[in-house]
Amino acid sequence: MVDIHCHILPGLDDGPETLEQSIAMVKVAHAAGTTDIVATPHSNPSYTFDPELIALKIAELERATDSAVRLHTGCDFHLSATNIQDALLHPTKYTINHLAYLLVEFADFSIPPSTGEIFDRLRSAGMLPIITHPERNALLQERPDEIRSWVERDCLVQVTAQSFLGRFGKRARAFSEKLLRDGLVHIVASDAHDAADRTPSLREAYAYVATSFGETQAQALFVRNPEAVLRGGPVEPWESEPKKRKWYHF
Repeated sequence: MVDIHCHILPGLDDGPETLEQSIAMVKVAHAAGTTDIVATPHSNPSYTFDPELIALKIAELERATDSAVRLHTGCDFHLSATNIQDALLHPTKYTINHLAYLLVEFADFSIPPSTGEIFDRLRSAGMLPIITHPERNALLQERPDEIRSWVERDCLVQVTAQSFLGRFGKRARAFSEKLLRDGLVHIVASDAHDAADRTPSLREAYAYVATSFGETQAQALFVRNPEAVLRGGPVEPWESEPKKRKWYHF
């Protein structure tokens, strides 16, 4: 499995504080069958995003774990005016593997009315937005039609693995399942922050999705689509009826 959203680097944000804690997270992920992890430190008013420091931290963690899991660079990109302006000037600074895809996180208290236009500007600059964990955002839980409109504008949606298991409450679980049934989920990732509570294990969520929605769907969400993101390639959405399945080419 491939995890494109994980706060695994030490001392950069609200994830692990020490290298030892990061090593423990790698061990959990490896034991659960994860082969690749995108390290995604926050870029928001509380945490400064420094690509050079991130590269050093990734190299340090790979050495300490003998590359048990392949690590990639990325960012948990807060959709703020400052971030947007900087990303438009430096289109590959925040993207996964400095290629195409950009993880986009909304604030809990506000959804900009111009979000669709913002996504269009990012796409025009070469960035393909992936909306992170909408099922955990109370405002987005009330706006499924808006999420659909963004997907129709070639955005992707990433749901948190533990949302399917009830970790973030009944509403988040119900909304994650609704999004999946409606064909509006493209990737499942851990959004892990530690090795004990919000862990990088995807195994349990994979089993749940495979049982509830089918093995083919689980493979797409946990393996094929996130692998495509690592390469900057096209991602296959799942439709409720197999005959409607198609490829989205960006």
